[in-house]
Amino acid sequence: MFSGSAINANVLPREFRRIAGKLFPKAGSSGPQLKVVDAFANVLGIGEDFKQTKNIQSSENGMREFLERFQNNLDLLIQKTWVEKADEARKNALLDKVPPFISLLENKDYREAIKEYGIILKELAYLFFGNQSQKDDFTEYTFRIDIQMGLFWWYGCMLGSSQGMAWAKSANDGILLAVLLLGICYLTNF
Repeated sequence: MFSGSAINANVLPREFRRIAGKLFPKAGSSGPQLKVVDAFANVLGIGEDFKQTKNIQSSENGMREFLERFQNNLDLLIQKTWVEKADEARKNALLDKVPPFISLLENKDYREAIKEYGIILKELAYLFFGNQSQKDDFTEYTFRIDIQMGLFWWYGCMLGSSQGMAWAKSANDGILLAVLLLGICYLTNF
């Protein structure tokens, strides 16, 4: 996961390539606009929830409550995931990564939060899909299961890719937060 075909444009279904390609532009370009993030949220099937999430980000209490819901849901997803006994330590390590990620968001360190969220998603994919998540065709595999889920894991792969990291270095805080909230909103409603 997070390599090879994960960022290959041909992995994306044709109808999503234009909007998805604008979400993580190549380094040196101007980066996505908020309307691109909104359009991607719609394609993911979380457009209305994402709109509500963006509206609460100006409220410290609203954002704190949203992040608590996210953490609770993610904790539930991780805890309810059946894994082999050998992977229990990996599952517990992932649970330990969530609070520091939330702290990065609360401290508005969005570049570091993007990096950590990519790591969290990589580990979560492993818990959900096992060794399949480590293969080059992982995103293609998730698209075959469900288009929207495939788009989400493509998004996760992009966050963890060198292209995603290069993009994050040059993006402004508003866009970084919007892209983070996109994934957080998806998992909060998963």
